[in-house]
Amino acid sequence: MEPNSQRDQQLWKIAQARAKFKTSLIIYLVTNAFLWAVWLATGAYEHGGTPWPVWPGIGWGLALAFQYFNAWHRDPTGDAVREYEKLQEEKQRKGI
Repeated sequence: MEPNSQRDQQLWKIAQARAKFKTSLIIYLVTNAFLWAVWLATGAYEHGGTPWPVWPGIGWGLALAFQYFNAWHRDPTGDAVREYEKLQEEKQRKGI
């Protein structure tokens, strides 16, 4: 299914970003569960200290947080429209 109008294309891009995020989240959860299982299976918890699966989880989690923000809380077209409107207001105030 390909969108036709410009607005439909914008909605299509947002839908794609959200679908990609959901897929990434599932991969993140499954992979991190596996890493924790490996850590537990090797008995590394007996040695104390910080569990090594924390580090990939934090790094990847931060990247996933940015992907979430871009998929649900950012509208590139809306951002550009707001900036354009600000510039138009400045132009009118200056009388250019």
